Amino acid sequence: MQLGTRWTSGDEPPAAVPAPLRPQIAAVDRALPTDDLGQPRPRWTLTFLEGRPIAELDTGVIVELTAEGEVVVRHDDEDEFG
Repeated sequence: MQLGTRWTSGDEPPAAVPAPLRPQIAAVDRALPTDDLGQPRPRWTLTFLEGRPIAELDTGVIVELTAEGEVVVRHDDEDEFG
């Protein structure tokens, strides 16, 4: 596993985020509820596992590129926030 970069949801992803993941990351960001109390937005973490990019939001949402080249959005069932 190669550790990558972190950024705040709703912000422009860093250049290291591969183009195929960007539309789904943006879709997840748009689906997040707004916080009228001023709480910090969750953050994304980009890592690479076996050469494939995985972007995970602090809430447990994962956007990843499969070995077949398909972009999948899923939720980590073992994430403590979900």
